Amino acid sequence: MNRRGFLRKAGAATVTSVAPWPWDFARKKKPPPKPQVGVTKLGAPQPFSFERLKDRARAMALSVYSEPVPPLPPAIAKLSWDQWESITYRPERTLWYGENLDFRIRFDHLGFTMKRPVPISVLEGGSARRILFDPSLFDYGKSGLKPAQVPHTLGFSGFNVLFHTDWVDDRVVFQGASYFRAVDGSGQYGMSQRGLAIDTGMPRPEEFPDFVAFYLEKPAPDSTLLTVYALLDSPSVAGAYRFVIDVADTLVMDVDLTLYPRRQIARLGIAPGTSMYLVGENDHRVADDWRPQIHDSDGLQMHSGVGEWIWRPLTNPGVLRVNSYLDDNPRGFGLMQRDHRFSDYQDDGAWYNRRPGCWVRPKTGWGKGAVMLVEIPTIDETMDNIVAFWNPAGEVVPGRVYDYGYRMYWCRENPFGPRLAHVQATRDGIGGVVGRPRTQFSWRFVVDFVGGDLAMLAPDSKVEAVITTSSGHVQIVSARPLTPINGWRAMFDLVPGQDGQPIDLRLYLSLDGQALSETWMYQYTPPPLAQQRTYLTG
Repeated sequence: MNRRGFLRKAGAATVTSVAPWPWDFARKKKPPPKPQVGVTKLGAPQPFSFERLKDRARAMALSVYSEPVPPLPPAIAKLSWDQWESITYRPERTLWYGENLDFRIRFDHLGFTMKRPVPISVLEGGSARRILFDPSLFDYGKSGLKPAQVPHTLGFSGFNVLFHTDWVDDRVVFQGASYFRAVDGSGQYGMSQRGLAIDTGMPRPEEFPDFVAFYLEKPAPDSTLLTVYALLDSPSVAGAYRFVIDVADTLVMDVDLTLYPRRQIARLGIAPGTSMYLVGENDHRVADDWRPQIHDSDGLQMHSGVGEWIWRPLTNPGVLRVNSYLDDNPRGFGLMQRDHRFSDYQDDGAWYNRRPGCWVRPKTGWGKGAVMLVEIPTIDETMDNIVAFWNPAGEVVPGRVYDYGYRMYWCRENPFGPRLAHVQATRDGIGGVVGRPRTQFSWRFVVDFVGGDLAMLAPDSKVEAVITTSSGHVQIVSARPLTPINGWRAMFDLVPGQDGQPIDLRLYLSLDGQALSETWMYQYTPPPLAQQRTYLTG
């Protein structure tokens, strides 16, 4: 018998109980509860498939639209931006935490301008289980909120996608109406995309459809693909969406959608991109900021159905401007950011030089329609004032089903860009010849091209700047090598007519009748005649 057993046995003859040894206390002490990890509260399983989601959207389109958005609890409704922003999601509570997958999901809290809760479910084995809101998922320490003030029925405003290379900074976010954004390898957010645009740039208010439910499919181990399903609803249309997200240096989203209109839609926008353009090389209408450029995107790039590559620099116009670029089966379009040098912006907070563009490439023929560009006046860089989308020709009417498929590439450079030279910069200003009296008003355009075969041209190559204009006439046309950028510069003056209407311009570089560059396209609105006269000197 060991010493411990002997003492216990001996003591039992004289006392009714024996005090345990200290190590018995340690053995019998209840262990502390394990901290919660991952998402622990889920609803009952429900069958799910993309076809079922389409059936649900079809049924919704046959019913009267309603928008039941419950008011936020008072303590949440009064949160300021800083208070709402300080609410943080606990990293150990992310969806799929500790499951050895390449993805985790972080959920966003309601508050400030995010007032509509959206149901979010997780998919596995053909079943969907709703992720139930739980205040313990969030840290409210700096917000002033107490968990007791947050009802368990609150819901989420959206979600962020995390990738295994960095469990802190997200790669994709879906939040607000049908908006979503993604990053390329730089990790910097910029422009946004939307599920759908309706009546954008029209005299009446624009309609903003909402994603009213999300479904997140659990990825396979070691897969870089994440599938997200979404249900869309608005007064005019219901729809079902599938996003297959491939995270890489160029992040790709493969999108399939089916739309069921409730009523006729005057202007439908497919794959709408939303961006901001305040100040750039070609537009200094807002010229009181110390930074030389301020924009998320600086141009609309298009690849037409006949194979022409087009670059349309963006502007911040004085009045609403809507342009339609007619096409048949477009090969692609997107709002892009071409200026990637820090010196272009001098902004070490917003990092505009790191912001990606988003190229949209149809998977099938889209038929006839137009790439539409809407430019809205703004004096504030926090306002998204640029929208570009595909507007199909023909009526969009109830009773018909509309299917679209495309891929989006969030990138620094277009992965399908032309082998031709491309526009590096567009600049403009007063025209005329330095040192000579200015007897007529003209406006100068300077367009720099780089890439393609330009670097192989001899300096004396007979390169021609081919220019067309919808009105007025051009003069002082030149095309010459520009050694500092290893490219070529085209320059011309535009003398506008007297009607004051916007003028459409087209320009490309040519050698022996062969195009050397993409087509530069621009719209210029001349100043009133009285203002034009102030430039005259002779």
